[in-house]
Amino acid sequence: MSDTQLLGRPVWCELLTTDVKAAEAFYTAVVGWTVAPFEGSLPDAYDILKRPDGAGMGGVMKIPEGMNFPPHWVMYLGVPGLDDAVAHVKRLGGSTLSEVIEVPHVGRLQVLTDPQGAMFSVLEPAPSSPETPEVRPVAGDVSWRELYTTDAAAAVTFYAGVFGWRETQAMDMGPMGKYHIVARQWDIGGIMNKPKEMAQVPANWGLYFMVDDLDGAIERLKAGHGQVLNGPMEVPGGDRVVNCMDPQGAAFSLHSRKR
Repeated sequence: MSDTQLLGRPVWCELLTTDVKAAEAFYTAVVGWTVAPFEGSLPDAYDILKRPDGAGMGGVMKIPEGMNFPPHWVMYLGVPGLDDAVAHVKRLGGSTLSEVIEVPHVGRLQVLTDPQGAMFSVLEPAPSSPETPEVRPVAGDVSWRELYTTDAAAAVTFYAGVFGWRETQAMDMGPMGKYHIVARQWDIGGIMNKPKEMAQVPANWGLYFMVDDLDGAIERLKAGHGQVLNGPMEVPGGDRVVNCMDPQGAAFSLHSRKR
């Protein structure tokens, strides 16, 4: 994979939670994932989340001791060189939240924040990592990423500068300002200013998981003691989404394609 193909490519996601087994039971029922242990994770247990077709798409682990964060999802972006990418993030006003973590046969990673404080991780894959083509999302994938921030225009500039993302559209949402759609080969997410109702919530990236049947997934979510925070609703283009919270308190969203 060339450096330009890897830079800024969403390559993984991760749930840090208070009750791993309960979270796994919830998401496998709602999204259709299966779970497999990651053999290289000792002494800390780490499980792999697999799409319905068997491909790994993310991981789940218990929040480490001493980390003062509630349950949350993290997106990982690929970089050809971790040190250069982290230096670039710092030059543009971001910062580090962790030391460099090396995972044998997986790569080097680090947790960062953008200039407005939203958290994300970067991953430099190990040379032995298998190359996979970048394809449009399928059921069980992260299908959209949404940044709620304090300065959407500045965030667009930051992610373009570090990762090469380009803005394809800025939709006017009235009092809420503009919704900036960002892309690689195709649109991958949106960036917007936090509404006043979220004034006390730190800037954050929200992840949307694709399901074939949104209404069925919502029924399973409610049966599993998850919460619907907003929606379901139709978005421009005819797709449907719903914003949710899992039983441990991690926010996420579900997305189904227009039928």
